[in-house]
Amino acid sequence: MHNRTIGPFEVTAIGLGCMNLSHAYGTPPSPEQGERLLLAALDAGVTLFDTAALYGFGANETLVGRVLKPHRRRFTLASKGGMAGVPGEDGVLRRVIDGRPEAIRRNCEDSLRRLQTDVIDLYYLHRWDKRVPIEESVGAMSRLVEQGKVRALGLSEVSAATLRKAHAVHPIAAVQTEYSLWTRNPEIAVLDACRELGAAFVAFSPMARAFLCDALHDVSTLEAKDIRRTMPRFDPQHYARNLQLLPGYKALAAEAGCTPAQLALAWLLQKAPHIVPIPGTTNVAHLHEDLAAADVRLDAGLFARLEAHINQQTVSGHRYGAQARSEVDTEEFAAPA
Repeated sequence: MHNRTIGPFEVTAIGLGCMNLSHAYGTPPSPEQGERLLLAALDAGVTLFDTAALYGFGANETLVGRVLKPHRRRFTLASKGGMAGVPGEDGVLRRVIDGRPEAIRRNCEDSLRRLQTDVIDLYYLHRWDKRVPIEESVGAMSRLVEQGKVRALGLSEVSAATLRKAHAVHPIAAVQTEYSLWTRNPEIAVLDACRELGAAFVAFSPMARAFLCDALHDVSTLEAKDIRRTMPRFDPQHYARNLQLLPGYKALAAEAGCTPAQLALAWLLQKAPHIVPIPGTTNVAHLHEDLAAADVRLDAGLFARLEAHINQQTVSGHRYGAQARSEVDTEEFAAPA
């Protein structure tokens, strides 16, 4: 697999998003299954592993740290702070966005301990806390660089304007935001801003949370705690419309000589050289399928037909519900009625 650049790092063009080994999509796999997946990715040559303090309220960082500590020099480690599990008065952990300098310092120290490392290669602000100027949060993160606890900085789910303000305080090596054929918001401004500033664009949920790999046909089967149940696109009415896009999409994958999952990743890799997708999976066979997308080439005609078939105008529903939309700072296309 060829490499791409994130700040000072050369990483594989496809990285691994570790979130779903501990978080978000219902009951997570066992620690043993998570360990097998992480080691399989390492053995396959993956050199970018992405986690966060939020995922499993620390469980994901703990898993990544335990399994990959013996191989620390072989990969670039990315994690995130500014959003984490915080105990309430009842002792129950709840997701809290907190971009104050003291919270960012605490999040980083906690992550270093769980990851069993003395430095995080790429440290993101997971969400911009709109109560705190972005310059203040990034300033606190820059001091982590000065202290040798972090090597490079990133931002997640921010607009082009916020990226530019942050970059004026300290160079931003990467912006991480949802990006796939069915979530095209980065094309409004932030993708170009990243290119202009020399920042990589790290695409999470590149396969539309299983939609683009043809793996979810009945949303009623989702577990009660699966985060997709809160996302309008997975509402039964919207999803029924979105499923109508799959036959044409699968036909394009067949024409390209690849699987639906590989088509989604190949599109991202061909879209721009500064894009690094980080698909997640719990299945080793799916991992190898995803990584093989780096060898898929799409001709210009098929590429254009693919973009015309699935885009912000043809997909039904917002990507996030109202509360989650209020927490991100990205430019958003209006959802079709």
